[in-house]
Amino acid sequence: MPTIFDVPPGSIRADMQSLREALDIEIPRKRDDNFLIATWNIRSFGGLTRKWTAKGNDSPKRDLRGLLAIIEILSRFDVIAIQEVKGNLRALRDSLKVLGDDWGFLMTDVNIGNAGNDERFLFLFDRRRVKPSGLAAELVIPDEDLEHPLDGGMRKQFARTPYAVSFLRNQVTIILTTLHVLYGDNEKQREPELKAIAKWMCDWAERSNKYHHNLLALGDFNIDRKGSPGYEAFTSSGLTIPNVLMNQPRTIFDDPGDSSDDNFYDQIAWFTQGKKKLIDLNLRNGGNFDFMPYVYSDQNLTRSSTSFRISDHYPLWVEFGL
Repeated sequence: MPTIFDVPPGSIRADMQSLREALDIEIPRKRDDNFLIATWNIRSFGGLTRKWTAKGNDSPKRDLRGLLAIIEILSRFDVIAIQEVKGNLRALRDSLKVLGDDWGFLMTDVNIGNAGNDERFLFLFDRRRVKPSGLAAELVIPDEDLEHPLDGGMRKQFARTPYAVSFLRNQVTIILTTLHVLYGDNEKQREPELKAIAKWMCDWAERSNKYHHNLLALGDFNIDRKGSPGYEAFTSSGLTIPNVLMNQPRTIFDDPGDSSDDNFYDQIAWFTQGKKKLIDLNLRNGGNFDFMPYVYSDQNLTRSSTSFRISDHYPLWVEFGL
């Protein structure tokens, strides 16, 4: 049985070389004066088939070559918020072995119950670039807000409790809050959760700013599109999505040439006005990364098949100057 440290077949080595070259072009290099943040919903990031290429009866379909591609993408950022990390940690363990001791992680336990979907939240970070600055928290709605919800608010706690961790980069403190909003039957059902996180972030930003801290929200918000009810709920308290991320496809199934096919599932957002705005962080760039042209080039896979090996979502990223 091959391991992640074995030399892969030639076709896979060629794919990896193409992937690295594309990343070199599209993702800014790590520099002394920048900070690279990403969010990525990695589809069912749990088990791993230890073969270079999973075949028809293999389960899970995520194989060594798919995981190598994931690891190469992750390595380009300082901190990555990952959603859909499952109870099975085999793929994560192999990833950490490849990344080595320079990398660390913080994660929640699995969210139990049907709505929790056996998912964790995870922050993966490059120790050479950042370090946790002390805070790790789950966001809980006060009982009084649940008992007397206002303006379509939530009547129960989050099924997948948002997770926040503070990081320090060049003496700048950044609190990152990640979440994965329940999809439900329609976007209307997501509004209470989106409003709750918007209100929470607004209140928290005003408090944290007093201590010269920055607060950002990132993750899979399951927003359909700009101007939709979910978008309006998410931005209702002033959270702002940067223009550089506005027209970026979020999933491998999006049609970049069809504006009606746009979705806003994944987001990185923060406050830009008043006492809540970022301090000592200046947005330089951002985008997604389309890995599809550089993986499984020797296989005749559908996009759906590739989604189970790597993901159905693209990573979304921003670069800040310090």
